[in-house]
Amino acid sequence: MKVKILILHLLLFTSMLKADGVIVIPRPPYPEPHPDYRSTPYPLEVRYHKVEVEIKDGIALTDIKQEFYNPTSSRLEGLYIFPVPEGAVINSFSMDINGKEAKAELLDAEKAKKIYEDIVRSMKDPALLEYAGRNAFKVRIFPIEPHSTKKINIKYGELLKTDSGMTSYMYPLNTEKFSSKPIENVSIKIVIETKKKLKMVFSPTHKVEIKRNGENRATIGFEDSRVLPDKDFSLYFSTHDSNIGLDMMTYKTSDEDGFFIINISPSSELNEKEILQKNIIFVIDTSGSMAGKKMEQAKRALEFCVENLNDKDRFELIRFSTEAENLFGSLQTADSDNISKAKQFIETMKPIGGTNVEEALSKAFYIAGKNSGKNPSMIVFLTDGKPTIGRTDDNELIEIVQKNNMVKSRIFVFGIDYAINTHLLDRIAQESAGYRTYVTPEEDTELRLASFYEKIRFPVFSDLKIDFGGVKVRAVYPKKLPDLFRNSQIIVAGRYLEEKEARVTLEGNIAGGKKKFVYNVNFRGSGNGEKDFIPQIWAAQHVGYLLDKIRLDGENKELRDEIIEVARKYGIVTPYTSFLIIEDEEERKARGERSLSLLPLRSDLKSDRVFQENIKKEYRRIHEKEGAGSVNASREIFSLQNTGNREEIYQGRQRLEYRDSSGNIQNLASQVRNIQGRAVYQNNNAWIDSGIRVPAGKTLQKIRFASDEYFKLLEEKPASNQFLSLGKNVRFVMDGTLYEIHE
Repeated sequence: MKVKILILHLLLFTSMLKADGVIVIPRPPYPEPHPDYRSTPYPLEVRYHKVEVEIKDGIALTDIKQEFYNPTSSRLEGLYIFPVPEGAVINSFSMDINGKEAKAELLDAEKAKKIYEDIVRSMKDPALLEYAGRNAFKVRIFPIEPHSTKKINIKYGELLKTDSGMTSYMYPLNTEKFSSKPIENVSIKIVIETKKKLKMVFSPTHKVEIKRNGENRATIGFEDSRVLPDKDFSLYFSTHDSNIGLDMMTYKTSDEDGFFIINISPSSELNEKEILQKNIIFVIDTSGSMAGKKMEQAKRALEFCVENLNDKDRFELIRFSTEAENLFGSLQTADSDNISKAKQFIETMKPIGGTNVEEALSKAFYIAGKNSGKNPSMIVFLTDGKPTIGRTDDNELIEIVQKNNMVKSRIFVFGIDYAINTHLLDRIAQESAGYRTYVTPEEDTELRLASFYEKIRFPVFSDLKIDFGGVKVRAVYPKKLPDLFRNSQIIVAGRYLEEKEARVTLEGNIAGGKKKFVYNVNFRGSGNGEKDFIPQIWAAQHVGYLLDKIRLDGENKELRDEIIEVARKYGIVTPYTSFLIIEDEEERKARGERSLSLLPLRSDLKSDRVFQENIKKEYRRIHEKEGAGSVNASREIFSLQNTGNREEIYQGRQRLEYRDSSGNIQNLASQVRNIQGRAVYQNNNAWIDSGIRVPAGKTLQKIRFASDEYFKLLEEKPASNQFLSLGKNVRFVMDGTLYEIHE
């Protein structure tokens, strides 16, 4: 009997492999096919998916709650299959269905494999192949009533894997191919408790909120609504006795240089003596264009910053319009009397006059250089306009920053509204290894500035330098390391050219003076898929760096070609790089050349002329100095440069939507998968590995989907399951052989 498969996404996992719960449902006895089956073989809807995890002493206890809705008019009976990852240690397993505990039968790997292969053969759906080689629980579920909900609760425990001092937790959250509709609510809450000081807490896949609760405890949260998640959730954490932790992850395949990510993180609980005393100067634009809501929000934000200065900080305020005026004339201690004076100064600020950026910056640099000491120096520069008085040329103003910023103050730029010169402000921040932040008209300046200040309130480690212990590295980002603050982390990504153990040295200023921290690391990695996010995160930062060079310094063929090649290989899809790749493909066709990547872009993109025109506009806007397009380009490229997870890679994702030749809305970002450290693209009904170049020199092996030869490949090369599970038409390279899976 033919079956319809529904992945309910009730998950068990190990730090190495993925696992999903599966319900196999016999085809309902419809008089006519249910409408939902016309677009998807998975008619059930997931109403919510809630996960709570407690991790203590290396053991994770996971509690999953889901609610499913049967929109069909039939009562269904299902066989629930729960794949068990290889190597997982299960301390407890329970499954609650309608208040009754279900009995589960444990199948060994051979019996489970037979079930998976039977489903693939009968349903012509390879999605389950990623579970081949694992044991499984099997549970009968009946009834699944029509137009009703089914609540399922699973609890299980497992022993987590620790490698090189890092413990990993992974929760498969890829439900895109298994859900008929977006999930109303998805949430993950993880509480970590450790015996040693908890340092790094890092998700390479999702943008999470991390709350520290003392030195040994943290709560991690992720939540989204009306989504079809397309990537699994990963979390890494480490413990150290040192106040500054450094952790490294590596990834390497046999045919290219290795990749690494370094995470630098401080202790969350530092006493007053361990916090650096900072010198901070607030420079605020009070020109006429700041009138109204902008001025009021900026003043309230400044009051918040001043009121929350640390006791031994030193500070100054400068307001500028036609001229620049300071409050004290020198850095002053943040005592109650000076804070009171600062609040009075802020209250008297009124918007009037022009914008004299030259005088404002020069005055700030002069004050920062007087009796600066060894404390980290910061300038918060807030403006809503372009220079109109004094020197207004970009290059001349940047020269002032280069020559007059003698104490190397970090300049944190806040641009308000769209009438600003983003190229100038970006270069100011870039020159000083500071940050740039832009507040659009619909956003709250007060909230954004106050939130930013909270992040830099407690500096821990400044003027950082890193030495790789003689290991040859290249393309390391960021080019200039920022300062490290409490409850923050710095992610360094790069390539290594040789495999060896090394002693990495981190040097900088902490409370008490300059200090070096030495860490033993190993520049050896494998390309087994466990950490295949590392190449893509490096590639995002690399592309972000190159895009910024083009934005601020001008385009040339070498930079353009490098962006196209890296973006294509690692799946860095942005409106700008989409345009470059499309244009590049058109030029190749015009010259009669074969694409080096076998066209990883979908051929039906040309059916949506609006999309084509939109990405052309994005290409033009990236070169503009002001306006909404310029602000968006700056924000997105800066985020790309500072990518720390896969969610941040697809900047401007909402603008990557287009209509295919059938009129259906598609999104370029959802048609890219990262497998074994490189991109695989969906091109109409086929998936194409970006690792494919010109086929000459490679053995081509054509295999029919679901044939005996197909399953033999899966048995002989288990890692091929990542490619095979994509669909029935896949082209990929493995071990020097080009495989073409076809119907």
